[in-house]
Amino acid sequence: MNVHHLELFYYVAKYGGIMPAVRNIPYGIQQPAVSAQVAQLEEFLGVTLFRRRPFALTAAGEKLQKFIAPFFSNLDKVAAEFQGGQVRHFRIGASTIVLRDHLPRLLQSVRKKFPGLKVSLREGYPYQLEKLLQQDEVDLAFTLIERKAPSGFRSQILLELPLVLLVERSSPWQSPEDLWARDKIEESLICLPATEIVSRAFQNWLAKRGIDWFPAIEASSADLIETYVANGLGIGLSVAVPGKVLSPKVRALPLLEMPPVAIGAFWRGRTTPLLGAFLEEARARARELR
Repeated sequence: MNVHHLELFYYVAKYGGIMPAVRNIPYGIQQPAVSAQVAQLEEFLGVTLFRRRPFALTAAGEKLQKFIAPFFSNLDKVAAEFQGGQVRHFRIGASTIVLRDHLPRLLQSVRKKFPGLKVSLREGYPYQLEKLLQQDEVDLAFTLIERKAPSGFRSQILLELPLVLLVERSSPWQSPEDLWARDKIEESLICLPATEIVSRAFQNWLAKRGIDWFPAIEASSADLIETYVANGLGIGLSVAVPGKVLSPKVRALPLLEMPPVAIGAFWRGRTTPLLGAFLEEARARARELR
């Protein structure tokens, strides 16, 4: 008997269906894979374990769940006992700004609740962090997020940040409308890669207004965008980060007509006590910034 198939059935029975199971399984797996592997288990046993709509365990399903539940439900407890009662390792992915300016404080607070905690940090763009979560290489990501979490993910919005254009201090531009009024924008646009949420949102907004202004320089971080603007290489697209002081060589022009972007947390599977502690501290930090 395939033990992994038994584990998947355990989650299906515990959470009352395949889709609820997918949302709570503590590693990345998609609904079709769960359905197929549980079906293989039923074929191997020669019985139907549950009715799909509405969900209900059959007599065989109840008997099997009663047998396997004590084992799978106690795995975390046994692991904690071997680790001296403490979770030892947690993996976090985030943008450069979050890792540098905000995560140290969060980590200090969480370590008071989980002494001896070991943390691995991974830096990346949102699409890279999503891939790391899918591959089970990080447990939690803090970054710009879409309003609706991708299938199989859970998310929480922490802050909404307005978009801004960054210009040189000596620039004649006083508002974005000064640029939109021109037939052609000749200044170079400096922004994050085209696949990023901010860049995509901006280009979609420009297209609705019938404005063509495409990136001339793609930078890997908001800090680099600001540096290149300060050196006279163009106009930067960025977000207004609370508490961030701009270079004296740079001014920000708010994009008031554009909706803000969201920064938040996203993860897969169930919310463990450790993951919950990071989310709690992140919410507290977001309230301070607001």
